[in-house]
Amino acid sequence: MKASTAAILTCFLTFVFALRSQNDPASAMLSAHAAVRAEVGVAPLHWSSRLATEAQRWARELLATNRFEHEPDLQYGQNLFEIQGGKASPADVVHTWAQEKRYYNPRTNTCSGRCGHYLQIVWRDTEYVGCASAAGGGRQVWVCNYLPPGNIVGERPY
Repeated sequence: MKASTAAILTCFLTFVFALRSQNDPASAMLSAHAAVRAEVGVAPLHWSSRLATEAQRWARELLATNRFEHEPDLQYGQNLFEIQGGKASPADVVHTWAQEKRYYNPRTNTCSGRCGHYLQIVWRDTEYVGCASAAGGGRQVWVCNYLPPGNIVGERPY
């Protein structure tokens, strides 16, 4: 797919999904992920209530303890996002992670900076995602859990 065609498709999908999911954070999160995955020809993810429940538990824990770290002993992939003094939408969160694409070189399958969040979004074998946020004290924390996990060293994401 040509870059311009992929960009048009991504814009169209983002618009359509945004209309469909304005008041539904799960749909909004799925839509944002689908737009990024469509750019590289990877199928959309399915929502997992179980992963979302785990994400909610961890987001609340991070907020309550004023920490920002991945959950220990993960059995799934996990992306984290936090903002101070504001509030982010699902689209904002995924867009921030997706900006790491600029550091990933698909030709050599290498990363010249931080790109793990992006790679988890587009990981071809990942089928399910569940996300949640917690907010308080001027801070908002987002957690997304992915199954099967991505970012396997030496493997290509798509």
